[in-house]
Amino acid sequence: MYRYRSLVNIFLFMLIVMAAFGDNYNPFKINDVRMFSQTVNDAVKTADPLYEEIKEKSREYYEPPQNAVIDEVWKKMPGLNGVKVNVDKSYKQMKKQGKFNESLLVFDQITPEVSLNDLPAAPIYRGHPDKRMVTLLINVSWGSEYIPPILKTLKDHKIKAAFFIEGKWAKENPDYVEMIHEQGHIIGNHAYNHPDMARLSQQQAAEQIQQTNDVIAAIIDKKPEWFAPPSGSFNGGTVKAAHQMNMQTVLWTVDTIDWKNPTVSVMMNRVMNNIHPGATILMHPTASIAQGLGPLIKEIKENNYRIGTISTLLSEER
Repeated sequence: MYRYRSLVNIFLFMLIVMAAFGDNYNPFKINDVRMFSQTVNDAVKTADPLYEEIKEKSREYYEPPQNAVIDEVWKKMPGLNGVKVNVDKSYKQMKKQGKFNESLLVFDQITPEVSLNDLPAAPIYRGHPDKRMVTLLINVSWGSEYIPPILKTLKDHKIKAAFFIEGKWAKENPDYVEMIHEQGHIIGNHAYNHPDMARLSQQQAAEQIQQTNDVIAAIIDKKPEWFAPPSGSFNGGTVKAAHQMNMQTVLWTVDTIDWKNPTVSVMMNRVMNNIHPGATILMHPTASIAQGLGPLIKEIKENNYRIGTISTLLSEER
């Protein structure tokens, strides 16, 4: 009975639409047929209580986008996409069951108006605090013997990291730079010869960054987009020099302090006691990292954190 009533309603609606189109309407023209079919489908869909239920409940799931900002403490921070329910796609997922099912909701992301690239020069310490993701920053200016085991561990766990490489080291170890790049990791800039960037003028800082960019580009045919000042030392001119080269200056919020040769357990405890959403975890190619990176990755994942690249962490994607 319900099906019969529905067919009658559709037939009546078709007659009304045909009358509305007037004499110029020809239901046998392909475009008119498509337009008419879409109109009927829309009418049937919006008359379905399930569609109205999805539309009504979609308000509960809406989250507005958040713009990138320069925080008083954390300096430049990325924004975060908003989210809204795609009512039509969600309805398509649920109409076979004929009832509302939260697990079948389809979401669209909403891009913020202000992104990181819209902000003036400032250092970046962390990702968005609502994004349960962390990233690994590996600063390289020594320890070439530990690069292969670190790369193997990352590959085994299907993790991509950012290797910030000193220009002088890159020049002396082009094969390692190429190896890191070929395995899909991000290659960043770590200045040319590990200077104290806070003591350099903006021009001197620019020379350090440019010289390293030239060396790395000659090896992997790609200019770095990210800059990590050695020892985290910088001044305003350092950040401006990188910014003028369309590069972001990256620091960290969690330090392994692996250069002090801690045991694996001490290194892991330092990380896990300080980890947080949006964390940037600093490490170097040292023995403790070569031995403890695998267990550290497992523990980070067991604490429900995703591990992404610096690009992914700082993107607005949820």
